[in-house]
Amino acid sequence: MTFLTLLPLAVVMVAGTQLVAAVFFASSDRPRAASLGYLAGAAIVVCGGTTVAWLAVRLFKISFGGGDRAAVERWIDWFVLALLAVLAVVVFLRRHTGPPAWMGRLQHAGPGYALKVGLLLFLAMPANDLTMITVGASAARHGLPWWHLLPFVLLTVGLLAIPLLALLLLGRRAAVVLPRVRDWADSHSWLVSEAVIAFFVLITILDLAR
Repeated sequence: MTFLTLLPLAVVMVAGTQLVAAVFFASSDRPRAASLGYLAGAAIVVCGGTTVAWLAVRLFKISFGGGDRAAVERWIDWFVLALLAVLAVVVFLRRHTGPPAWMGRLQHAGPGYALKVGLLLFLAMPANDLTMITVGASAARHGLPWWHLLPFVLLTVGLLAIPLLALLLLGRRAAVVLPRVRDWADSHSWLVSEAVIAFFVLITILDLAR
C-alpha cells in the first residue's frame, strides 16, 4: 500500500453534508473569508484525527509486534475491515437525511463561525471519524511514515475548496453551478462513497489473504 491508495477515501470525508456546507459558505455574504475559515477548521480536524489514529496503531505495533508481527498486522486488518463495514452502514443510513436546518444560517457566517463549523462538523460526523481512523490505521499498519497522511489531508481540503474555486473562476455563473453541486452532493454522493469503501474493503481483504 502507498499513500495513493488512501486518497480515494477523501471522497468519503467530503461527501454529503460537508460539501453542501462548503457550497453554502461559497454563496454567503463573505464567501472568501467564510470558505477559508471552514477549510481551516476541516484541515485541523482531518490532520489531527488521522495523526492520532496513526500514532495509536503505530504504538500498538511496537508494543505487541515483537513476537509475531504478521499476527499483529492481521489483527489490524480485521480492525480496519470492521471499521469499513460500519462506515458503509453509516453512509447508507444517512443517504437521504438532507442538509440540516441550521445550514441556512451559514449564508451570513463570518470566518470565525465558519472555522467552528469546520471543526465541529468534521468531529461530530461518525462517517468522518471512522474514515480518519481507517486512514491513519491503514497507513501505520503498512509502515507508511506520518507525512504520507498529508496528501490525504490536502486532497480532502482541495475537494472542499471546489465551491470556492468555482466562485473565483466562474464569477456570476457560479450562482447557477453551485446549487447544482449542492443538490448532487446531497442526493448522489453516498453512491460514490460506497464505491470507494468497497474498493478499500477489497484491498484490505487482499492484505488478509496474503
